[in-house]
Amino acid sequence: MMVVAAQRANRVRALISDRWMEILLVGLFCLLWSSAFAPAKIALSDCPPLILLAVRFLVAGVICLGLARRFGEAGGATWRQIGALGLLGLFNNAIYLGFSWVGMTTVSSGFAAVLISANPLLTALVAVPVLGERLTTRKIAGLVLGLIGVGIVLRSRLGGGIEDAGGTLLLLGGLISLVTGTVLYKRLAPPVGPWTGNGIQLLAAGLALLPLALGFEDLGHIRYTLPMLASMAWMVLGVSVGGYFLWFKILARRSATAASSLHFLMPPLGLAFGWVIVGEGVPLLDLIGIAPIAAGIALVTRAPRP
Repeated sequence: MMVVAAQRANRVRALISDRWMEILLVGLFCLLWSSAFAPAKIALSDCPPLILLAVRFLVAGVICLGLARRFGEAGGATWRQIGALGLLGLFNNAIYLGFSWVGMTTVSSGFAAVLISANPLLTALVAVPVLGERLTTRKIAGLVLGLIGVGIVLRSRLGGGIEDAGGTLLLLGGLISLVTGTVLYKRLAPPVGPWTGNGIQLLAAGLALLPLALGFEDLGHIRYTLPMLASMAWMVLGVSVGGYFLWFKILARRSATAASSLHFLMPPLGLAFGWVIVGEGVPLLDLIGIAPIAAGIALVTRAPRP
C-alpha cells in the first residue's frame, strides 16, 4: 500500500514539475518575443530592414550550428531534412520578419507586437482542417473575443491616423506567414537536434534575404551607432538564438494551438516595451482592445483538462 502511494505521489510530482516547466518555457519565450519589436524599431532608424535581417539571421545561424557542434547533437541532417528546414526558415523567419520589419518602418513597434500576437488565434483556425485539431466551444469563444479586440485596436490606430495602412498590410502578411510556418512545423519538422534545426532555418532565411537586401537597399544607409549595434546583439543572442530555440522546443512538446498557452501576455508586453524603450504612446482604445485579445488567446490556447 505504501509503495503504491509513493508511486502515485511521484507521478503527481512529475506531472506538476512538467507543467511548471512548460509554463516557465512559454513565459520566458513570451518575454523574449515581445522584447524584440522595440529594439528592432530602434535599429531600423540606422539600418535598412532587409540588410539588418539578413545579417541577423546569418550570424545567429552560424552561432546555432556552432552550439549544435559544441553540444554534440548526433548525426548530420540529410538533404531532405535540410530542404524541409529551409522551407520552415522561409516562413518562420524570412517572410514573416521581412514583411514585419519593412512594415515597422512606418508603424509603431507596440502596434506590430499586438497584431503579430494574434498568431495563436489564426493558428487555431488553420489547425482544425490541416492538423485535425478540434474547434471546441471554448476555442470559438476565444476566437470571437480575439477578433473583437484586434478590430478595436485596428480601428483605434488606423481610424485615428496613428498608423500607416500600407505598413499594417505588411504586418498582416507577416502574421499569415508565421501562422503557416507554425502549422508546417508540426507537419514537416525533421528529427534533428534543436540547435541544428534552428541554425539551418536561420541560415536559409538569411541566404534568402541577402540578395534582396543587396539588390533593393543601400549599404551606405547604415549608421553604426551604439543603439543599432546593441539592438542587433540583443536580437541575435536574445531572440534569434534564445527565443526561437524556446519556441521550437515548446512546439515539440505541445499541439500547435496549445504551444502558445501564455501568448495572452504578448499584447500588453509588446505595448509596454514600446512605451518604455521607444517612448511610443498607448491610446486608451489600445488598452480596451488588448483585454479581449488576451482573453481570447487564453481561451484558444488553454490545454484541455485530462
